[in-house]
Amino acid sequence: MSVPDHYFSPDPAAPSSIRTIRVPIAGEEREMVTATGVFSGDRLDVGTAVLLDAVPAPPEAGELLDLGCGWGPIATTLALRSPAARVWAVDVNARALSLVERNAELLSISNITAASPELVPEDVRFDVIWSNPPIRIGKAELHALLERWIPRLAPGATAWLVVQKHLGADSLLRWLAERFEGFDVERADSRKTYRIIAVTAPD
Repeated sequence: MSVPDHYFSPDPAAPSSIRTIRVPIAGEEREMVTATGVFSGDRLDVGTAVLLDAVPAPPEAGELLDLGCGWGPIATTLALRSPAARVWAVDVNARALSLVERNAELLSISNITAASPELVPEDVRFDVIWSNPPIRIGKAELHALLERWIPRLAPGATAWLVVQKHLGADSLLRWLAERFEGFDVERADSRKTYRIIAVTAPD
C-alpha cells in the first residue's frame, strides 16, 4: 500500500504544478510562485498571515530562521524587512526549498539560504525564529522538531509560533513551558482561531 503524499514529505511524488499568486509580503502585494505538494500551495495560509501581522519587527541583522518554510512567505518577509541579516529557510520538503529559491530570485532577494535541516551548521544560533510549525506531523515529531531548534536561539532571542486553537495550541503552550525550563513561554496574542506563542531564551 502506498504512503500518502504530505507537504512534509521530503520528495513529494505528486507532479509539480507551478502557479503564480499575488500575496501581501512585507507590506506590498507581490507575485510569487507556488506548487502542488507543498504546504498551502494555492494561497497564503491564514495562520501564516496571522503570524506575519502579529509579530514585532525582526532584528535588523544576525541569523534569522523560518522553520518549516514552505514556499517562502515568512522567509521572504524576514529577508525584505532585514536585508542585512541572513535568513535560513528550513524545510524537509525539497520542492518547497526550490520554490523559496525561485521566489527569492523573483523578488531580487539575496540574503536567504534555503536548506534542509541537516545542512544548517550546528554552531549557528538564531536571533529570531518565526514559524507556522507542521502540526500535522504528529505530537511526538512536532516536539522533537521544537526540541531540536528552540535551544538554538541566541541568548534573549525569541521563537514566535502560530498554532490553531483546535489543533492543540494551548496544550503545546503548556508543554513548551514544562520542557524549556528557564525560557519565558507565553501566549503573546490570540487572533481569529489562532494563538501566537512566544518562547524567549534566557539571557
